[in-house]
Amino acid sequence: MSTLKVYDMTGRELDGVVVSDELLAEGKGAQAVHDAVVGELAHRRAGTASSLNKGEVSGSGKKPWRQKGTGRARAGYRQSPVWRGGAAAFGPRPRKYGGKINRKVARLALRRAFGDKLAAGEVRVLDQLAIEAPRTKVFAGLLKSLGVTGPVLFVVEAVERNAALACRNIPTVDMVKASDVSVYQLLRFPTVVITRTALGELESRLSAGQKGAA
Repeated sequence: MSTLKVYDMTGRELDGVVVSDELLAEGKGAQAVHDAVVGELAHRRAGTASSLNKGEVSGSGKKPWRQKGTGRARAGYRQSPVWRGGAAAFGPRPRKYGGKINRKVARLALRRAFGDKLAAGEVRVLDQLAIEAPRTKVFAGLLKSLGVTGPVLFVVEAVERNAALACRNIPTVDMVKASDVSVYQLLRFPTVVITRTALGELESRLSAGQKGAA
C-alpha cells in the first residue's frame, strides 16, 4: 500500500489516501511504457507530406522529341522523375504513422508509469482545485503554497474554465482530465498534482479489466 498526503490549496496537510499496490505494475511493464510512448508520439505526426507522381504532374503526353536520330537519350514524356519539374520518384504520400496499441498493454503502461511516479515521490494529492478568478497570479500563488517548482502536470476530474485560463500563461504547467491522462504526460512532467476525486477516477482506469474489479 502507498499512502499519499492530501493538501489543501494553502499547502496545509489534511489527511492521507491509500493507493493499493495491486493497481501498480512493479517490476514489469517497461516495454509497454516504451510502446505506449512511441505510439502516442507517432499518432501526433500529421502525416500530410505529399508529392506528385507522374500521373499528377500537369503536362501533355506529347513525346519531347523523336525516338532516334537526335543524338540525345530517348524520352517519352516530360513528367518523368528524371526531368526538372517532373514527378517525384518514391516521394512521400499521406499516411498514418501511429500503430495499434493493445488495450491491456496500454493499461499496463499506465500502471507502470503511475507506479514509478509514486515510488519516486513525485505525486501530490490536492483536496480540490477551486480557482475563483481566472488570473495567472492566483495559480502562481497555488504553486508557491504547494512548494512546486519546475514543470508540473495537474490531473483533475474536469477542467474548469477559471483554472484553465489561470494556468495557460505558465509554460511549465499543463492540465488534463484523469480520464484522458496519458503515459507520455506522466513521464514528461517531473511533478504530478492530482485532486482527490481525480485520483479515484484514475484508480478506476488502473483497475479496469482486473479480476474482481467492479
